[in-house]
Amino acid sequence: MAMLNRSFWRGRNVFFTGHTGFKGSWLSLWLNALGAKVTGYALDPPTQPCLFEQAGVAGDVRSIYGDIRDFPRLKSAIAECKPEVVIHMAAQSVVRRGYEDPIETYSCNVMGTVHLLEALRQIKQPCVVVNVTSDKCYDNREWAWGYREIDPLGGHDPYSNSKACAELVTSAFRDSYFSAADSERIVVGSVRAGNVVGGGDWTSNQLVPDLMRAFLSSQPCMIRNPYSIRPWQFVLEPLRGYLMLAERLQEDGGRFASAWNFGPADSDARPVSWIANELVRLWGNPAEWNKDAGIHPPEAHYLKLDASKTQAGLDWHPVLSLDLALDWIVEWYRAFLAGEDLRRLTQAQIERYETLLKN
Repeated sequence: MAMLNRSFWRGRNVFFTGHTGFKGSWLSLWLNALGAKVTGYALDPPTQPCLFEQAGVAGDVRSIYGDIRDFPRLKSAIAECKPEVVIHMAAQSVVRRGYEDPIETYSCNVMGTVHLLEALRQIKQPCVVVNVTSDKCYDNREWAWGYREIDPLGGHDPYSNSKACAELVTSAFRDSYFSAADSERIVVGSVRAGNVVGGGDWTSNQLVPDLMRAFLSSQPCMIRNPYSIRPWQFVLEPLRGYLMLAERLQEDGGRFASAWNFGPADSDARPVSWIANELVRLWGNPAEWNKDAGIHPPEAHYLKLDASKTQAGLDWHPVLSLDLALDWIVEWYRAFLAGEDLRRLTQAQIERYETLLKN
């Protein structure tokens, strides 16, 4: 299995949008451990509490607080950074919030992507770009098999549809402006990950954070769609894929500048109720959950990703089983409850994950 190239990241300028979020905080810590020089561009942390503060991420990156829809500020920040790698993760990332505020969802996820790519086009800064979208960008037909990168894009709700639009924006900019043959080379790939879980996620209306908040307060968790099936994966699995893709884009942009799925093993596509039951078991009394009988906006019942292209083309494979991922999640939130050093624990889980890769 291919490993991350630590020498590639050491001292490399990385411009990273959305670094104050859950996934962004994990990636910031990992990039710091790899020796990269990171400039983060984001709004204030989206939740309280937040991993960005709990793990002391601010000391590892140069943070610029701004909105990706503020084109002059975004362009100025990129020009000042002179990035060699750009990772675009800033987004409105919650399906239910998309129903509540579709204008914000489309403006962040679609026009935010347009602003980033247009800023790079105008600056003409040679770099590789990894645009993070979502597994929900596909036209979901409720198939029992995983979606491939060549399957139609779609999305039946504002969030999912906005991510499909972001993929189309990426493709249009790549075809119109970012030719791999250009001397001032900007190379763009996009990534689509499964349902990402891990310690330090406090996002509302997401399964694992909702369960952990309920357990911490000794209250039953109300779950909307316990029988929906999702491709669950620990946060470091897709993040490793994003970094691997950036390395390959630098090596051979013409070959790797396309869309890539990062999904778990088929056995880790599980019903919501299975995840909830396992976390109840691991946490112990008084943890419990109940089905929420209220009326809620529709969500996809069945969703899986086919990562065959990624496994063959990038030599990326999932290494952390879902069972072990849930163990690590419970470990993290128990450490939070006990008032332990969460930065040290988060870094220790990154180191443990790297050890699994080596072995």
